[in-house]
Amino acid sequence: MRNMRRDNRARNNNKDAMQNKIIMYSIIGVAFLTIVLVGLLMYSSSLNKEMQDNAIDFGEMANITSNNNAENTTNTNTQSVSTEIGKSVNEAQNATTNNTSNTNAANNTTTNTQNQANTTKATQTNKATQTNAKSETKKEEAKETKKELSFERPVEGEIMKAFAKDNLVYSETLQEWTTHLGIDIKADKTTVVKAAEAGTVKTIKNDPRYGLTIIIEHDDGYQTVYANLLSSEFVIEGEKVEKGQSIGTVGNTATFEIADEPHLHFEILKDGVQIDPSTFIQ
Repeated sequence: MRNMRRDNRARNNNKDAMQNKIIMYSIIGVAFLTIVLVGLLMYSSSLNKEMQDNAIDFGEMANITSNNNAENTTNTNTQSVSTEIGKSVNEAQNATTNNTSNTNAANNTTTNTQNQANTTKATQTNKATQTNAKSETKKEEAKETKKELSFERPVEGEIMKAFAKDNLVYSETLQEWTTHLGIDIKADKTTVVKAAEAGTVKTIKNDPRYGLTIIIEHDDGYQTVYANLLSSEFVIEGEKVEKGQSIGTVGNTATFEIADEPHLHFEILKDGVQIDPSTFIQ
C-alpha cells in the first residue's frame, strides 16, 4: 500500500512538473513573440521616420533649385534693366538715330524700287507708243506712195454695147433681151489688147461663154477681164504687168456674142462685183 501511494505521489509530482514546464515554456514563447513584435514595430517606425526625412530633404532641394532659377532670372532681368538704365543720354539718342536711319534707308529702298518700276513701265509705254506711231507713219506713207488706180482703154474703138446690169440689151447672138456685165469695144481681129492698169495676171482660160479670157488682179480689190480674145501669147499666169503692156489680141471666140462684129469684151470688178467700166475709162 505504501508503495502504491508512493508511486501515485511520484506520478502526481511528475505530472505537476510537466505542467509547470508547459506553463514555463508558454510564458517563454509569449515573451519571445512579444519581443519579436516590439522589434518589428520599432524597425517599422524607424523606416517611416527615415522616409519622412528623405522626403523633407528632397523638398528642400527642389525649393533650393527653384529659388536658384528665380534668382538667375531675376539677375538676368536686373542686368538687362541695369544695362538699359546704365546707358547714357547720348547712347540712347544714337540708338534712336540708328533706328530712324534704318527706317529711312528701308523707305528709300522701297521708293527707289517703285521709281525704277515706274520708269521701266514708262519706258515700255513710250516704246509701245513709238512703235504704234511708226506703224501709223508707215501706213500713211504707204497710202501716200500708193498710186491711184486710173484705168485706160485696153483697145481704141467705139463702145458698141454698153454696160447693162440693171436693165436689158438685145443680143444678136441669143436673139433675146439680156443683161450685159461689161462693155464691148469695137476693134479688128488681131488688134493688140493692153492692160488697163498695172497688176498680176491671175487667170488665162477658155471660157465656154466668154471664149479666150485673161483676168488681171489690181490693188484695192479690183480686177479687169479681157474676153473674146484671139490669143494670149504675150503673158503667162502669175506674171506682173504694167499699165499699157500688151497681153493679147482681139478675136471672135465668145459664143454668147459670136454673131456680133469683132470686139473686145471688157469688164471691171470691185471686190468680186461688176461695175460700169465706162465710168473709169475715157
